[in-house]
Amino acid sequence: MLKARLDALLLCGFRPFFLFAAAWGALALAAWLAALGGALGLPEVAGGAVLWHAHEMVLGFGGAALLGFLLTAVPEFTASAAVPRTQVAGLAALWLAARAGYLVGGTAGQWLAAVAECALLAGALTVAAPRLWRDPARRHLAFLWGLAALLACTAGFHAAALGGGAPLPWLHAAVGVMMAFIVVALSRISMRVVNAALEERGDTAAEYLARPPRRNLAIFCIVLHAAAELAGTTLGAPAAPVAGWIALAAAAALLNLTSDWHLGRVLFARWVFMLYLVYWLMAAGYLLLGLSALGVALPPSAGRHLLMAGGMGLSIFAVMNIAGRIHAGVEPERGTWVPLAAAMLVAAALLRAATGLLPQSAMALFAASGALWIAVFALHFARAWPLLSRPRRDGQAGCAGVAEDRL
Repeated sequence: MLKARLDALLLCGFRPFFLFAAAWGALALAAWLAALGGALGLPEVAGGAVLWHAHEMVLGFGGAALLGFLLTAVPEFTASAAVPRTQVAGLAALWLAARAGYLVGGTAGQWLAAVAECALLAGALTVAAPRLWRDPARRHLAFLWGLAALLACTAGFHAAALGGGAPLPWLHAAVGVMMAFIVVALSRISMRVVNAALEERGDTAAEYLARPPRRNLAIFCIVLHAAAELAGTTLGAPAAPVAGWIALAAAAALLNLTSDWHLGRVLFARWVFMLYLVYWLMAAGYLLLGLSALGVALPPSAGRHLLMAGGMGLSIFAVMNIAGRIHAGVEPERGTWVPLAAAMLVAAALLRAATGLLPQSAMALFAASGALWIAVFALHFARAWPLLSRPRRDGQAGCAGVAEDRL
């Protein structure tokens, strides 16, 4: 039984990593809330409890979801073989080792986390790079550059933490890389989701296209903002006003992306609207970051949490429920709990962003936001575990999509 479970979990890269993301997204935030309430002491790491929380949500939760997507999408996009079980197992072990190191804390634990986390991303690069480069059209090299940038941010974070420097700016830069990844990934996913919804509604006159100029402009602004912030905090450059204006440009570029989606009532189809909201949450996050950097009395944490809890949280939830089910051989979830859970994530992001604006109610807002987030990802894990920890039952192999006769 145990061997069958393990074989099923390693069948495709998204299986262990999507489960890691859901479980750790709930557990790590529960630990953070318990620490804020004085009921739990978090591990001793450079930068303290705040840095532990930020690291585990960005590189633990977010990193697991990103790797689950890439290990499944890259073979599909490049028409290459699925990632072998041994490589999936090795990468999963490195992710677990990084979490264990950061839970132990102290110098030894941080060294373990640093080595494991950098090895994890380097290993993912080793798996993905040849496939992406051999693709004759090389249409998906953005994933390669994104992985390399995330590895650089991770290495910079650990070097600063172990060397007594300032590690938090490197996490902020990693958030920027994640936002760029989301734009790249959603452009691929939304082409299928929106056009499938149009077809289902019988609307053959309209077609959704994720137009490269708009997408590339948004990615450029996001990356430039991350670079400007990093330069301003690590090099001491007077970059705050510059980063502020670039953040506003990123917000405008993200809103410009949404015009591709305005194709009538199909916008309000379940998965279409959920993915559409991701861009609005990201745009709102960059808007608040820009205004804060330009001197408006807004805490930058409000913008960052709209990006993380809103943009990243909602996009990960949507992708896990779409790709995580399709590549397990079943159709995307149709239950009413999905839009309810999405609404809970949006509410969690808005409540968390409000903590800096309403300091007198901060603890109540923290608790409400955290409870909503934990409930969503705990529920997702409970529903995904029976599906992803068992062999496929549709006669398809590996990471293949839903069988034709089940569509």
